[in-house]
Amino acid sequence: MTAPRSRVRGMRRAIVILPSAFTSGNMFFGVWSIVESARGEFLVAAWFVIVAAVLDLFDGRIARMSRSGSAFGAELDSLVDVVSFGVAPAMLVFFWRFHTGDWGWLLSFIYILAAALRLARFNVIQAGQAKSHFIGLSSPASGITLASAYPFTQTPLFQQHLAFVPLPQLMVLLTIVLALLMVSQVPYPVAPKVGLRTWKGRISLVVHIAAVACALFYPEYFFFPAGVALITYGLVRAVFLGLLDRLPDRDPMHDDDEEPPREIEYELAPGRMRFRLGRRRRGGGGPRSGDGVM
Repeated sequence: MTAPRSRVRGMRRAIVILPSAFTSGNMFFGVWSIVESARGEFLVAAWFVIVAAVLDLFDGRIARMSRSGSAFGAELDSLVDVVSFGVAPAMLVFFWRFHTGDWGWLLSFIYILAAALRLARFNVIQAGQAKSHFIGLSSPASGITLASAYPFTQTPLFQQHLAFVPLPQLMVLLTIVLALLMVSQVPYPVAPKVGLRTWKGRISLVVHIAAVACALFYPEYFFFPAGVALITYGLVRAVFLGLLDRLPDRDPMHDDDEEPPREIEYELAPGRMRFRLGRRRRGGGGPRSGDGVM
């Protein structure tokens, strides 16, 4: 009986370690991307950001499928994402476009700061997992869009038909827009689940297969236009929902308004005086409770 039990324990340990291994790989390629950007190898650096995004996708899926997710894993994943989808893309565009000016590095800083704020808010508001939509553009989507801009600008399509586009101004605008969208309240939908039982699941499966095929065979043409399409879709959808008055009605940055009060009871002497310390609503009122959104 000892041998089977030890095997089961070994399998459980492997299952628990596997998501963290993918997270570590995510950070490995994020740091490697930064190194390649400093060396001037921008094409390699861009692909490494995308590889990090693939590993980030799998670590969450594996953790949920194996039920091995933990608060530690969620925090580690966010810290790694700051590197892979915040620092790495920002350093790519810095060494590519922003390093010549005295203050160009501030654009990279603004982007990194927005990525860090977005990930911190995501952990607090959405508990590290979005069920129906993201509040603001996700950091992997933003990082992929910013990093894949370089491969797209090197394609014959861009150089022959889009050479009139002012690239320096475009990258400045893109960096600022992505930073603003990450900390915005614009709702971005979660990728629909695939399946064979419903028509929605089947259509989603076909779309996923087509996207994977395009990403494998035409990556330089796929990732940047797909990122721009996602950004545009989110903005248009937000305007449409705003006209219908169906946007989220609370500011997700104000997460402290939804926390339950923390009260501490002190007793000066047995049977004598007692008093409580706790947080109340601004302007008076009772304690607050969260609504568990997302």
